Amino acid sequence: MNLQGSVALVAGASRGVGRGIAEALADAGAVVYASGRSIESATLPAAVTRVRCDHTNDAEVETLFRTIDSDHGRLDILVNSVWGGYERMVEGNRFTWPDPFWEQPVWRWDAMMNAGVRAAFVASQHAARAMVRARRGLIANISVWSAQKHIGNVPYGVSKAATDKLTADTAHELRPHGVSVVSLYPGLVRTEGVLAAGVFDLSNSESPQFLGRAVAALATDPNLLSRSGTVVVAAALGREYGFTDIDGKSPSPLTLADV
Repeated sequence: MNLQGSVALVAGASRGVGRGIAEALADAGAVVYASGRSIESATLPAAVTRVRCDHTNDAEVETLFRTIDSDHGRLDILVNSVWGGYERMVEGNRFTWPDPFWEQPVWRWDAMMNAGVRAAFVASQHAARAMVRARRGLIANISVWSAQKHIGNVPYGVSKAATDKLTADTAHELRPHGVSVVSLYPGLVRTEGVLAAGVFDLSNSESPQFLGRAVAALATDPNLLSRSGTVVVAAALGREYGFTDIDGKSPSPLTLADV
């Protein structure tokens, strides 16, 4: 999975999955830009270029992509890992995350749609212009099984289903230009939040970097275009392409029935 000469942007890399993906892509040899509102404090390799960007601010997003284009004149990989809605799960001393939709706070819908789906759409617009020009590229949208099954709450499921539809429809329009788009599903990821919770069975978990290795494997697949528009599961890609997690383990792929 040699990405030497490739230019990648991981949008939403301040922590969690995005941070791990940025690290793994840099390890694979890519020139990596990492963006986010608190990116300056992120634990990332020195080789990663950090650009502070609020992905709900269109002007800041445009500046980010202009910077990459000015520096390199190309963009080979975009990972959309920006997300909102996980904050303030407890309000008024009550855990609101699993509430029925008629009791969900409206801000959660707005956060997931704006800092999630809309942010991915806007970033994909900018990336597509560079990729269509070069007639190559990969856009990976981080999604989860809640797109296909009720998990957590209604805004969560609807926003992730919208992410998968964004993948399918942008892939349809980009396929004639040689650009691929996929939805990438992780399993249980050992993010800072998951580790801090201390309540999860981590025996079949994945490091954040494992997702980055999945992106690198996809980006170096000469038959990538055949996957465009589909959902791909990181652990299944590991079995197929032969890469492991940073601890040498091979996580078992989850299915819709498992989650």
